[in-house]
Amino acid sequence: MVLCKGLGIKAGKKPISTWARKPGETHGHFWIIPNVSRTAEFPHVAADVNYWKSFVHEHLAIAPGDVGSLTIFGRERDHELFAQHIANSETWTETEGWGRKVREWTPRPGKPDNHWLDCLVGCAVAASMVGIKVPGETTPKRQRKRYTQSDLRR
Repeated sequence: MVLCKGLGIKAGKKPISTWARKPGETHGHFWIIPNVSRTAEFPHVAADVNYWKSFVHEHLAIAPGDVGSLTIFGRERDHELFAQHIANSETWTETEGWGRKVREWTPRPGKPDNHWLDCLVGCAVAASMVGIKVPGETTPKRQRKRYTQSDLRR
């Protein structure tokens, strides 16, 4: 079991994929496990919740059985309350920055509880951490500087 900390990374901030990699960190698809040795923090995963909330909503909207669909086990009517909660607990605004568009999620007025959405997002992050991917999903990669023999001699 790993603690999960949601980071609402807005369009005006650098995406996780561009963060400098530090020794002891693990980087994944819009999540990172920071090195917490010699700190007061507990071991945890930090996830970009704006990305993951958008991911969950987009994949729930895909028809069951189609590639990339996210479905809930069992009969549809058994999960009506859960579906209403996921659909109505938060709203988003699309913003731009760093050459990308981001849906920034905020709780709806008068609907302070978004626990089920947060739990579903945490499950999506956990699935990504163990290697589960949607067909065609790619992880943004950082450009690595190539060193030549002359660079090493200097």
